[in-house]
Amino acid sequence: MDDIGLKLKDTLASLTSESLLSALALVVVASLLIMAIQTVIPRLAQRIEGKARYYVLASVPLLRLLIIVGTIVLVVPTLVEPTVSNMLAIFGTLGLALGFAFKDYINSLIAGIVTLYEMPYRPGDWIEIEGQYGEVKRIGARTAEILTPDDTTVVIPHGQLWSALIANGNDGTDNLMCAASFYLEPNHNIRQVREVLRDVAYTSPLIKSWLPVKVVVSNSPHGMNYRVKAYPLAPRDQFEFTSDLTARGAEALAEIGVPFVTAPALAQ
Repeated sequence: MDDIGLKLKDTLASLTSESLLSALALVVVASLLIMAIQTVIPRLAQRIEGKARYYVLASVPLLRLLIIVGTIVLVVPTLVEPTVSNMLAIFGTLGLALGFAFKDYINSLIAGIVTLYEMPYRPGDWIEIEGQYGEVKRIGARTAEILTPDDTTVVIPHGQLWSALIANGNDGTDNLMCAASFYLEPNHNIRQVREVLRDVAYTSPLIKSWLPVKVVVSNSPHGMNYRVKAYPLAPRDQFEFTSDLTARGAEALAEIGVPFVTAPALAQ
């Protein structure tokens, strides 16, 4: 440790104002590049339809990481002579200091690298983690940001990967299944109700009609439960789509005289 400290002191003593200015210039250029990438690529992705949009968005954190690593590779030789002893002195000291001071931060950074490789979520994915549901808007080196349906930004450390369960609704595609539930009184024509609800789904202006629509029926203490499962045109349409299915489904059921269960039955 003493040898490393002395070597580091000698290395830092050799710094010049020119090398510091050059390193600062590299950092500024890298920062501008990162800002440009985070601004231009999301705007470009908005003009792309389908699955390609999510791959374009997912390139943002990867490019940012490459720029950061490249900047470090360029800055260190600018500041000090890139000999083996100098590199050992600098990185050895930095490793010890950062290891103790930023253990949790480094844990999230490593998880962020794993995220880029395994891609459990990407910008544009709708995920639920630790009870928070929303669209992934940004993936940083340490955290991911999701926007909830209530327009709240939730920052999630990538370190959650190690222990939390992550539910991904569309997993890098633009197909996200939605389900509208109906609790109905028993003693009705089940086949007729299924056909009516299927027609309601297929006539929605927001549906991907080329994908399957399923009407699942089950018994429950609250009556007959029907779940209409279908895909909206885009994941962002999911709430409007579910509302449309629910509203028009209720109207169609009223027309054929099939009542919903009463409030006391739901409370039992």
